[in-house]
Amino acid sequence: MPLTSRRDLLKQAGLLAASGRLHAQQKEDRQLLYVASYSSPQGPEGSQGRGGGVYLFEMNRATGALKQIDLFPNGGNPSWLAFNASRTRLYTANETASYEGAASGSVSAYSVERATGRLTLLNTQSSRGAGPCHISVHPAGRHVLAANYHGGTVSVLPIVDQGRLAPASDVHAVAGTPGPAHASSAPAGSFAISGHERSHAHMIESDASGKFVISADLGLDRLLIWRFDEAAGQLIPNDPPSVSLPPGDGPRHFAFHPNGKWFYSLQEEASTLVLFDYDSANGRLSPRQTLSTLPKGFAGTNFTSEIAISKDARFVYAANRLHDTIAWFAIAPNGTLTLAGEEWTRGDYPRSFTIDPSGKFLYSCNQRGDAVACFRVNQATGALTFTGQYTPVGTPAMVLFLA
Repeated sequence: MPLTSRRDLLKQAGLLAASGRLHAQQKEDRQLLYVASYSSPQGPEGSQGRGGGVYLFEMNRATGALKQIDLFPNGGNPSWLAFNASRTRLYTANETASYEGAASGSVSAYSVERATGRLTLLNTQSSRGAGPCHISVHPAGRHVLAANYHGGTVSVLPIVDQGRLAPASDVHAVAGTPGPAHASSAPAGSFAISGHERSHAHMIESDASGKFVISADLGLDRLLIWRFDEAAGQLIPNDPPSVSLPPGDGPRHFAFHPNGKWFYSLQEEASTLVLFDYDSANGRLSPRQTLSTLPKGFAGTNFTSEIAISKDARFVYAANRLHDTIAWFAIAPNGTLTLAGEEWTRGDYPRSFTIDPSGKFLYSCNQRGDAVACFRVNQATGALTFTGQYTPVGTPAMVLFLA
């Protein structure tokens, strides 16, 4: 064989090997994400869900644009998603009023093929309460915690072989006197009335240690604090068992600051943020600051929805529905907040939003606008700028990144 031909063959082999390595690297570098949706005729707030289940997208890391890769059908309103620590199992809260003939929703377990994002259903269990609207995985990885909005219960589902779910090991129907229909801290002219005829569990999540679990009850205007018995999979009321918010304000979602010392609660009907000092040794919350999520002088009706802390822990973001904005707040060295700005969500009724793992993009699920809008995050100031990227999804509920 001529020397030149041999060199050409070696060169070609080297190029092919390099191309293969590049292709493998590109697959590893793919940023995949899931979008939950309302997919049942019985959708949120009495409307019809227009989604198809759980959507899989790939994100362009440079522009934030989303490209749909797949759809995993689920007709049961998979409105909230949660991963295990290794992101090899995905759990969905299926927000329905009935499951297998009982007044309950359900929670499904899926295996995740990390290279492609493909989901395979493992099993489904009753959430032991109607309308599960939030789930989280306990830090020890052995239990899923569920908040059942319409059922007014919180439950614990053990994670067993291969990530499947066992029937609930604990269920609590929280007793108490519902708050008034109108929030005491609401803006002037507000007609924000919802969920104060009974208990309505809206979120449940453990602190970083796993020792304590907090659940928000919108109907009772309380944050409930539980000690968690991991061996038994049980929630035990702490001492004291709860902290109250102003009557009618409706705590919805919350976020722990990464330092473990500060806790921020978002009130749906009052449109407020409350900063609590968190005593992680005893599971106690002490309120220190309250401020509005709306601009000074606002009057009218608004419902807040979601709260998140920036990746660098310097800003808190909060979503406003009807006002249709996401506001951001600078975090001072002592944890207090100052409103720094707001941005229109480019769509109707932002149910939730998510910041991508790089901290450079924020995605707003505009529920009634049937689209996910993408914003670039100024990491120095916290400011949001619309990228021009809309992604059509019927009644989108939340975004969760596979990263």
